Amino acid sequence: MEMNSLSLLFDQARQLCGHREFVILGSLSILGVASGSEAPIRMLMSIDVDCYTKLDPPRIFELNDALGEGSPFEIEHGFYLDPISPRLPTLPDQWEARLIRLPLENGITLYFLDPNDVAVSKYARGEPRDREWLQAGLGAGLLSGAIIESRFRHTSFLDLRERARATSALTEDRRRVKIRRPRK
Repeated sequence: MEMNSLSLLFDQARQLCGHREFVILGSLSILGVASGSEAPIRMLMSIDVDCYTKLDPPRIFELNDALGEGSPFEIEHGFYLDPISPRLPTLPDQWEARLIRLPLENGITLYFLDPNDVAVSKYARGEPRDREWLQAGLGAGLLSGAIIESRFRHTSFLDLRERARATSALTEDRRRVKIRRPRK
């Protein structure tokens, strides 16, 4: 996925709902810090853009029929908007203060979740495809194991078992992946 694709999607969203600011929370948040040519392909494979409208989060769900999974937009372009609530993912305290603001030429502003905050959520969920994304990001230096570990301490996990599973997975990934220095 590239920024041009996001621009097309959110231009359509603006036309349908009138909003100009959108927050991207999922895998494609990596585009807030790295272009498609800088990020490992595994971090860009998602065809669903997890997001919400910044000023009125529930409004995003109105766009599902036109831009969501199975929509004419997905059929034509091969990717889709996946409306979510900002309360859905497991995220560390102060995540909103770390959103990465990126104004587009078409008057739309995208806010990307900091990739290390995305990593906290992915470690909490623990799905195999999430682990591939995490390992690719650690290996490319786009994620920092130390920052992720620190943010675990400021995250309300579902329970102690989820926290332990996430911590164990991060420890394993840090041992297993040949890590480049994190990008500045």
